[in-house]
Amino acid sequence: MSKNNMTLPDLATALNGLETEEGMSFNAEVINGEVPTLQVTVSDREEFPIYITIDDSQILAVSYLWKESEIKPGSREELLEALLTLNIPMPLSSFSKLGGQYVIFGALSCHSDIEDIIHEVDTLSDNTLEALESISEFLQ
Repeated sequence: MSKNNMTLPDLATALNGLETEEGMSFNAEVINGEVPTLQVTVSDREEFPIYITIDDSQILAVSYLWKESEIKPGSREELLEALLTLNIPMPLSSFSKLGGQYVIFGALSCHSDIEDIIHEVDTLSDNTLEALESISEFLQ
């Protein structure tokens, strides 16, 4: 697959059934919609799929964390401080909020090769679990 012509179906084909050195395997499915998205599930982490979109400038990988309504009353400010503190030491990932949903994401060049994308998906999956563990005290 050409670095310059990566598509969601290409990426789905490359990821489906792939197993990392650490023993993680991927299942990828294209979800057609207004913005086509690739849903990637990582073995033993199916409850936290990673959603990937590709445009002319980047490959964006997003994992949904928790909703605003799931934050313990009175804990929002502490949670936000904890997220800002985690942003730097968490490799290849950052936190954001889409509407009332908190997310963790990573972005790559649209010219990234499959090895870089696999590394991003694997890292984002790990970071999703680490973020949830680190922030659990602020959630209901």
